Amino acid sequence: MVIRLSQKLSKRVGETPTNVLPLDQNLLADWSGHLFTADRTQYVILTNTASLYSAVFYGRGVTDGGRLIQRGLESVRGVMVDDGLGFLYLRLVALSAASVIFSKSLNRSVTGSMNDLINCAKVWLTEAELSPYDTSFKLNDMPMSAIKYANPREALKSLSAEMPETA
Repeated sequence: MVIRLSQKLSKRVGETPTNVLPLDQNLLADWSGHLFTADRTQYVILTNTASLYSAVFYGRGVTDGGRLIQRGLESVRGVMVDDGLGFLYLRLVALSAASVIFSKSLNRSVTGSMNDLINCAKVWLTEAELSPYDTSFKLNDMPMSAIKYANPREALKSLSAEMPETA
């Protein structure tokens, strides 16, 4: 599994990846993370690099790479299971989490899309007073230009359909 860290998140967890790794062969095992603040509260967004499927969670207590992995996978699992995608989590995400490598961000397209997701998340977290969990579902229902105006939920399902059974 590859977790790509923004500079801000990298500094927070004390991990400084030096290389940009290529996309993982298992596209559901490649995630990008960023730390952001909304209304004086820190949050982390973990976004599947290929589909932009995201989970938002509180940044409090995420002080090292191990805690980021633990909290991130818990959040991704919770969102995917309640989104009816628990089988994908178990088959393609959880199995790959046995070995995690940190990397720099893949490219500006992913970073820009994550910034769009974060801007929307800030509105829902502060003005609509949604929880990070509920915000994740709203984000995964937004059409995104980087994935040809599909929503991240549908893009994740499409990716999983393209994955070989042995992934």
